[in-house]
Amino acid sequence: MPIFYGNVQGILRDARTNQPLANVSISTTPATMALTTDAQGMFELNDVPTGRLTITATKADYQQTSTAVTVEDGKTTTVAIQLTPAVAATAPNPPNRPSPADQAVNVPVLPKLEWHPVGAFRSDSLRYDVMLYEGNSTTNRRQLLTNSRDTVYQFTSQDVPLLYNTVYYWQVTVYNKAGTSARSSLWSFRTAPFPNNPFVFVRRTNGFPDIYSSNAAGTTVVRLTNSTAFEVAPQISPVYDKIAYTSNAVTGQYRLYTMNPDGSDQRMISSLPVEGYNNFGIGFCWSPYGDQLLVASYDKLYRVNRDGFGAPTLIATAPAGRHFRECDWNGQNNKIIVQTVGTSIYDSELYIMNADGSGMTLAVGNVAGRLDSPSFNLGGTRIMYTIDLDGYMDLTGRQTNAHIRTQALDGSAIVDVSAPTSTTGGKPASVNDLYPRFNASGSKIIFTQVETTGTVPPEVWQMDLDGRNRTLLFQNAEQADAI
Repeated sequence: MPIFYGNVQGILRDARTNQPLANVSISTTPATMALTTDAQGMFELNDVPTGRLTITATKADYQQTSTAVTVEDGKTTTVAIQLTPAVAATAPNPPNRPSPADQAVNVPVLPKLEWHPVGAFRSDSLRYDVMLYEGNSTTNRRQLLTNSRDTVYQFTSQDVPLLYNTVYYWQVTVYNKAGTSARSSLWSFRTAPFPNNPFVFVRRTNGFPDIYSSNAAGTTVVRLTNSTAFEVAPQISPVYDKIAYTSNAVTGQYRLYTMNPDGSDQRMISSLPVEGYNNFGIGFCWSPYGDQLLVASYDKLYRVNRDGFGAPTLIATAPAGRHFRECDWNGQNNKIIVQTVGTSIYDSELYIMNADGSGMTLAVGNVAGRLDSPSFNLGGTRIMYTIDLDGYMDLTGRQTNAHIRTQALDGSAIVDVSAPTSTTGGKPASVNDLYPRFNASGSKIIFTQVETTGTVPPEVWQMDLDGRNRTLLFQNAEQADAI
């Protein structure tokens, strides 16, 4: 039987770059000849018997590849072969071009971290681990990504925010398909300075109330306390340098604490229980100049120093069978207004007294329904409180139509701030207006709006002194104060 012959011409290229590969060893089955590709990656097999021919290409650091061709009589068959680099041949290049740039400043506390692979191709199937370190700590660290294809990590509202004004270090480790790895440089950035948040409020997380601060837009919300205890009733010092609040963390009873506006230096300043009839940590207030605080502890009203030093000073005792509850102290008239309650929360009265506790005089008598949250306006000429106009009463202390009122000290010139007027619709019928406070300038009222059913999370709202311009500030929030 006669033997027929043909020719084969081919080129070898890198599968990733498509560049020609020189010095690739070429062998065949059936055996014909062995040769290597030239500088242009070309090879040529002449006088090859016709029929099926398997060409095997071999080169160091590349995966061996075999390709079958059919050789025809008197013809030249062309073939292009691609070689894939061996997976374990080399480690991937360390990622670079981080964002934020190394040593960046004023980085948001919910940042976007981004990095770029170097000399990589889609076929490399690179994966990444990302580690974030707080300051120089080796224990305060977070594994942001593990075995991820992503080259970006975006913090969201579901993440624990980073701390303000804090240096963070982060590093990316890259792995190829063989598990060979390389680490990026250790990059750093500093987060933005702590915001000058004018609002504080209580928000419940997993059933536990904690204290937060924010700007009016809600874009700088910061969690200031974080525990499995109850932290409630934040009040900003008149000189804006401290936040007072109560916590039941130590004994199960509410005690008075202070902290800095950024949440640091949290400490108990009085061992007096801030408790009594329906007083669950809300019976206290700052002095007009922020050097002292009043504490309502059962039937006693005390004055304590802001630093906790010195013995408490007893300034007043409640009428028989009654306990002190919410209070306020005004520097313009040097008066204190305080709520007293009996065993029922519906048995409530408001008294005005001198700053030393003398001259205790009834300001608002016992009324049907609930009467709560007394305070003075900035000039000390009017008082503000909440009253349930429906006069509803049950064993739970529920209210069904709580309004905010202001009036002159003598009881005249009553204004129902929650009521509708010719220019405002007032509060919705299905909600209560609670925990009102004047802001530091005396130009706004900050308050809690909550559905009367108690089944919907409360909200913090703000309005003008006459009830106009009711504006939602924060959802799932209550007991707010503002500078």
